Amino acid sequence: MGCLKKKKTLSFLLIFGSICARGTLSQEADPARQRKPFFERLRRLEEQFQRFQQVTLTHLQDIANNYNVHYNVDARFQSLVEESQALALAVNQSQAAIQEDVAHLKASLRKSQRRSRKVDAKLQALNLSLSTKSRQWVEEEREQQAQREATASLALSIRALQDALANLTQQVYSQDARLATLEGQMQRAPPGTEALGLTTAPTPAQLAQRGPGSLQLGRNSQASRLSLQHRSSPQDFTVHVQKTQEFQAPSSHQAALPRTHQGPERICSSGPVLTFPNASSENVIFLSPGFLVPLRALSFCSWVRTASSHLGTLLSYATKDNDNKLVLHGRDSLVPGSIHFVIGDPVFRELSLHPLLDGQWHHICIIWTSTEGKYWLHIDRRIVATGSRFREGYEIPPGGSLVLGQEQDTMGGGFDSSEAFVGSISGLAIWDRALVPREVANLATGKEPPAGAILTLTNASSVGGFVQRAKCTCLEQCPAATHG
Repeated sequence: MGCLKKKKTLSFLLIFGSICARGTLSQEADPARQRKPFFERLRRLEEQFQRFQQVTLTHLQDIANNYNVHYNVDARFQSLVEESQALALAVNQSQAAIQEDVAHLKASLRKSQRRSRKVDAKLQALNLSLSTKSRQWVEEEREQQAQREATASLALSIRALQDALANLTQQVYSQDARLATLEGQMQRAPPGTEALGLTTAPTPAQLAQRGPGSLQLGRNSQASRLSLQHRSSPQDFTVHVQKTQEFQAPSSHQAALPRTHQGPERICSSGPVLTFPNASSENVIFLSPGFLVPLRALSFCSWVRTASSHLGTLLSYATKDNDNKLVLHGRDSLVPGSIHFVIGDPVFRELSLHPLLDGQWHHICIIWTSTEGKYWLHIDRRIVATGSRFREGYEIPPGGSLVLGQEQDTMGGGFDSSEAFVGSISGLAIWDRALVPREVANLATGKEPPAGAILTLTNASSVGGFVQRAKCTCLEQCPAATHG
């Protein structure tokens, strides 16, 4: 509508201008109006026309400007309409999406509420169960505390029993040494002299003739022999100790009375004989497996025949953290016949095995227990050395390397020819307990060995160097090694 009005106004002005121009021209042509000065009137008309033309141009410019403004406003209005429609569509879509989301949220909320109720129920049940468990735990803790107290009391009782057993064992060893001494005196007695019933029990009449003292000694000797023969019974073992308390035990590190060696009494079926012919660092035997569990007691027994002026190394057990966990070794620089009994370097005891240097077969047993650190050395059935407080309470750890004939400076190696064993061994066995004297005597006389040996020569997994293996019917028939 605004554009049509502007067009009409412009047409009116053009028509009005043309009419005025015609009137002016007609007046100029009229001769009657030539009475006014012609040029004066023409000048005024011209000024009027210029003013009109200027006003017209100004008005036309205003119309044109207003037209452009109105045209831009229409375009913008149309754009705004389109944008508002798009916005309305987007708002509708957003509302639909929001409504859908709200519906989902409501459904999720209902599910969450149901789950929350279930969780609350479970929590209540769990709380009830925890309360019950808590009461049970308190009761169990009380029971465990009572068990710990009972265990502590039991440990004290066990310790007392171990001490009593150690004392009983020491007394048994002492009585066995005493009996061995009496047997030696009986064997050295001149013909016709009777030996107080140690080998053959005298009659009561004979004991009565010797006097009350002989009768009592004969009874004690018979009781001692019966208890030694039936040592598997704890009651007989206790009775034996009680009946032989009049014998006094030897002091620590005190050697028993010497006895002339008579050699093996035809020891046969002792197993293979392994001979180390010379002092070579390559002569070694590996025993596998080694110690599988910690050892709190140990018995090492073997028949040994040496062919050197010193004993060398019989056994060496090394672990990663200590290459001398268990060693029986002698160097050529030590006193001849002496050997170091090492448990957990640097702690050791020096033992004398001088009788082994005569080139004959001898049976040795070295026994140790962590209870009071007691140890015993048996040579040919008799105790030649004993002691205590040697690695008391110690455990020999498992997982190491165990070799015969060489001393290890590193686990499984580092051998030295000056520490090598030269000679022969047979019937070697190791137990994880302390053998009693009767078991040692059975070994030394070729009887059935004690059960439960954890290692023997059958566990030899590797035999190196010039070590020779032989099977002899009896030990005295095996050829001796020559020192080279």
